[in-house]
Amino acid sequence: MINKWMKGTVSGVLLASGVAMALPMSPVIADGPDFNGNETIKNERLHSYDEMVKLLERLDQKSDALSLEVYGQSVKGRDLFLAKFGTDENNPTILYLTQQHGNETLTTEGALTFIQHLTSGSHEVKELLDNVNILVAPRLNVDGAEGDVTFSLEDYVSGTHTRYNANGVDLNRDHVDREQPETLALHENVLKRYSPDYMIDLHHQGAVTTLGDSDELVSGSILYPTNEEVDPAVVEKSKKLGAVLYNTVESRGFGTLSKYIGGSAQTISRNGLAAEYGIATLLFEMRGMADHYREDYVLGQKSNGYLIKQAVIGMEATAEAIADGSIDEADTSFWDTLPESSYNHSED
Repeated sequence: MINKWMKGTVSGVLLASGVAMALPMSPVIADGPDFNGNETIKNERLHSYDEMVKLLERLDQKSDALSLEVYGQSVKGRDLFLAKFGTDENNPTILYLTQQHGNETLTTEGALTFIQHLTSGSHEVKELLDNVNILVAPRLNVDGAEGDVTFSLEDYVSGTHTRYNANGVDLNRDHVDREQPETLALHENVLKRYSPDYMIDLHHQGAVTTLGDSDELVSGSILYPTNEEVDPAVVEKSKKLGAVLYNTVESRGFGTLSKYIGGSAQTISRNGLAAEYGIATLLFEMRGMADHYREDYVLGQKSNGYLIKQAVIGMEATAEAIADGSIDEADTSFWDTLPESSYNHSED
């Protein structure tokens, strides 16, 4: 049950309503959804902060498997939630982190669906949780996701979600200094307290990323830590995590992944957490964003269901591989031939 050991207040403008399960599903296409300036951007179909909290609290009340914790507060005083499953310290632990950037929304929708699955009480889930501890930190940037910030969003396509937190800071560049309350809370009250062995950091990228030099649009991209201070054994472990996710997505027929081109700075969680804590980390980028000042980064609602599904199956598959130990046998050689992402602009 919920443990508000760092109690805070919930405040701010709640911009959206509705649930992700109502998202329309269009035919299976690897290209995923599209936005061309004419399609309606229905961000109200995403979980608002208030709706996310209500869902998490309802699941916490109904499920003995879930322990819901508030591990800190945002700049604007919104509680930051951690969903915890499994309590055996002898089992490996994986952390799924979503929405460091407030306009990268479908990752959180996938995380909420994954949490719902883990509260089902099925025999399959019970067996899974007997062998792995799962932590889900949905929506680190709760203020940016609400558009409750100290700067104007008038140049954004929708004017509802922003990459930055309320202070205008990119939280995924704050993993060394930890000057923002969201990032500091994540490190002090999640990473240091629970010592995860693995982490998948879920993001979104632009809508026009292609597979290498081809014209094939990808549904996502992945990358292991690339900072030179990361232990090679941790890098290899991270590559195995990527192999499990890659094979899962590619085998389903509705997703195509490329190798992300990302920076090597430790300020980025993929690098910093691997270097500082020895955590095997993987960046998992989904296609498109809910809002941005660049129109070619923004997707309408078409096929969003498949991108959410891509996030869910990635979480399920990696947790299962860690639980049954099959991740240790994962073949990482695909990384040598995986085409890199091709695009004109990257924000990592």
